Amino acid sequence: MADITTRQVGALNTLEYRLYFGLEAYTVIEKNGVPVSPFHDIPLFANAEKTILNMVVEIPRWSNAKLEISKEVAMNPIVQDTKKGKLRFVRNCFPHKGYIWNYGAFPQTWEDPNHCHPETKARGDNDPIDVIEIGEQVAYPGQIKQVKVLGVMALLDEGETDWKVLAIDVNDPLASKLNDIEDVEKHLPGLVRATNEWFRIYKIPDGKPENVFAFSGEAKNKKYATDVILETHEAWKGLISGASDKKEIETVNTAVEDSPYYDASVEVPPASAQPDAPIDASVDKWFFISGHNL
Repeated sequence: MADITTRQVGALNTLEYRLYFGLEAYTVIEKNGVPVSPFHDIPLFANAEKTILNMVVEIPRWSNAKLEISKEVAMNPIVQDTKKGKLRFVRNCFPHKGYIWNYGAFPQTWEDPNHCHPETKARGDNDPIDVIEIGEQVAYPGQIKQVKVLGVMALLDEGETDWKVLAIDVNDPLASKLNDIEDVEKHLPGLVRATNEWFRIYKIPDGKPENVFAFSGEAKNKKYATDVILETHEAWKGLISGASDKKEIETVNTAVEDSPYYDASVEVPPASAQPDAPIDASVDKWFFISGHNL
């Protein structure tokens, strides 16, 4: 989506950081531009056949800052997650350095916390569905990638179903060879296992127990993943139409014209990008988690 641009407010690695999205004109013509929500306005599907999807990149591979689409801020900019007022960073659990893939979300999806999945026996986590993009390019926050779906894992995070969709950029050199989950092991041996390992142990350095998965950690295939994505897309339709209780979720949008939350005149703060703030040296520390087979 070449017509989507981003507008940074504040410095990365600070509480003030915001990354807003908009149509190309909105960074050039301040008054007449159109901001867009990466949660609600960017379409899920990138082609008419619905075989290619738009992914919003939140976190580049090898980085540690836990960036995410904000549910609580109008127009849903990317912000850095916090806990008890402090910025969140994932730890380096040897041999992994930060996030080991490009991490983001599918727009126009919602893991409904009122819905209990019949197989995972857990409710949705109230977020857009997560995507891990396994191509060779290191992405950047706010990048919109066109990807194809390969499979999905079902992380059970504090009693909630937190789906992790595996996908690859359609422009990646390996994209033509990766069409389903079994192709990942064939061409990228060890990556699925490393992905399972990463999600199981990444919270241990912060004093939390090992995470668990549904399906014994098995990565389900493309068809299963596609069904899950379509289910969360339908849930989002209920959210944006007002049929579901949105609670704290900001649903104002500029593209879903039949939504009661549609507002073509909404504005976002002007750009005020600043250089990245320094990160505490402790973020670069290695943690060696004993008793885990790599």
